[in-house]
Amino acid sequence: MRHFRHVTEADERRLFSVLPEEFDRSAASPTLAAALGATLYMPATRPAIAKDLHKQGAAGVMSVVVCLEDAIADAELASAQANVVAQLRSLPCDGKDTDNLPLTFIRVRHPRQIPELVGSLGDHAAILSGFVLPKFTGSTGPAYLEALYEARHESGLPLLMMPVIESPEVVHRETRVDTLMDIRQLLDDHRDLVLAIRLGATDLSAAYGLRRDRDLTIYDVRIIAEVIADVVNILGRADGTGHVVTGPVWEYFPSQGRIFKPLLRQTPFDEQEARALRKELMVRDLDGLIREVVLDKANGLTGKTVIHPTHVAAVHALSVVTHEEHLDACEILGRGTMGGGAHASSYGNKMNETKPHRSWAERTVRRSRAFGVAAEDVTFVDLLAAAIA
Repeated sequence: MRHFRHVTEADERRLFSVLPEEFDRSAASPTLAAALGATLYMPATRPAIAKDLHKQGAAGVMSVVVCLEDAIADAELASAQANVVAQLRSLPCDGKDTDNLPLTFIRVRHPRQIPELVGSLGDHAAILSGFVLPKFTGSTGPAYLEALYEARHESGLPLLMMPVIESPEVVHRETRVDTLMDIRQLLDDHRDLVLAIRLGATDLSAAYGLRRDRDLTIYDVRIIAEVIADVVNILGRADGTGHVVTGPVWEYFPSQGRIFKPLLRQTPFDEQEARALRKELMVRDLDGLIREVVLDKANGLTGKTVIHPTHVAAVHALSVVTHEEHLDACEILGRGTMGGGAHASSYGNKMNETKPHRSWAERTVRRSRAFGVAAEDVTFVDLLAAAIA
C-alpha cells in the first residue's frame, strides 16, 4: 500500500522529492495512524461495499469505515450487519487483492457486534484492520475492550480500535475534564489496541442543537473548538503519552448557493496557471474543507473523516510534507545531537529552535514517510491537480 500510487510515474517524478513509503496492514500502529489520511465513511446498507472498496482503493483512498451506527436506521441494523458480512465474504481474504484494499474498519453500535462480526466473517475477518467504537467514555469503554479482546483471541488477528470522542459528557464543561481523564486512563491501560482517536463533531454539536454551515469551519463553532482543544490537550500530547487524534468529519456535498466569499485565495492558482482547478474546487465546495484541514493540522490533528470520495484528494494533497517543512525538520533533528540551540532556517524565513521544535519535527518526518515530500517548487495546487485528474 502506498499513498499517491494512483498518479502516473511522470507525475511522481515531477511532484515528489521523496516518495511516500510503502506499508502493509501489519505495520506498526504509528505508521498506520500517520497513513490513515482521509478516512471515508460509508453506511453499511450500501449494496456494493465490496465493489466500493476496490474502486476507492484504486482511486487513492487508504482507509474506510463501514458504519453500523448513526448512519443506519434502527430498523435496518440487522439487515445492514448481514450485508456487511456478505459483502466482505465476497472479497479475497489473502494475497495481493487484499493489499489493494483500503484499511477497513467497522463502526459498531454495541460491543457484542465485534465478536459477532468477526465470528460471522471467519477467515475473511483478516480483511478488517479493526473497529470504530462510538460514544467512548470511561464507563462505556470497558465493554468494548472486552469484546475486542475476545475477538482478537478467537480470530488470532491484531484488530485495533479507534474510539470516538462524541458523548455529551465531553462537550459539557462541568464533566469534560473528568471524562477525558477517565478515557486517558483506560486507553493508557490498553495502549496496544489504540490506533487513533476520532472526534465526533456531529454528535458533539448535537448536544447544543448546532450544525456548522458549509461556509464555516468547525473552529468557528467555538464550543466545539474548545472541546477539540481539550481532547488534544489531554489525549494528544507529544510527550509519548498521547495518541493520534484525527480531524472531525466534513459533511457537505457540492451545492449551488453560498453566503460568504470562497476561502481559497486566487493568487496560488494564478501562479500555477490553475484557475480552472480553483473553479472546480469552488463548484465542489472544497474550499471550506481545505481551510478546515489546514486548521486541523495547526491544532494538532492528523487525517480527517470524510463522507464523499471527492474530499479525499484535498486531504491527501494537504498532507504531503512541503520541501521547506522537511528541510526544517531534518535540520532540527540533525542538530539535536549538537546540544540544541536556535538557528535560522535554510529558507532564511524563520528561526528553528532545536529543543522546542523537536516534537514537531518528529511528527513531520512521520508524515513525510506516509505522504512523501513535495519537490522544491511544488505546491498543494500541483498535488491537487494530479490527485483529482
